[in-house]
Amino acid sequence: MASAIYSCKECGANLNLSQDHLFPAGFYFEAGNKGTLSFSAIDSTKFRFQKEDKIKPFFETLDYWGIQRKRTKIICNSCGRLVGYVYDDGPPLTDSPGQFHFGPSQVIPRAPRYRFRTKALNVSSQT
Repeated sequence: MASAIYSCKECGANLNLSQDHLFPAGFYFEAGNKGTLSFSAIDSTKFRFQKEDKIKPFFETLDYWGIQRKRTKIICNSCGRLVGYVYDDGPPLTDSPGQFHFGPSQVIPRAPRYRFRTKALNVSSQT
């Protein structure tokens, strides 16, 4: 089986992403998956991480001011290009059935999911 090599489109640096950690295309996440590839684990030596915490204005009522979005940018170590984001909506970290056995609670910490934009990656195959 051929394995894929993922590199930064800007500088060509090998990002050392493994297909073993790639989520299947139809895997459900809270955030959409269009134009992205999601990984469960990455080689953190290849990237810098920058926290982003911003409020998106969304005026539904006078009391409701907006949606707070917390995420972490994934930046290529070699050239500084933004290649994706870290989201905490991967599978739950615990295997508990959740409160009242309704499935895992949203309060339970979730495993991080590393979502890379396909526009920022070059994918080549190696046999």
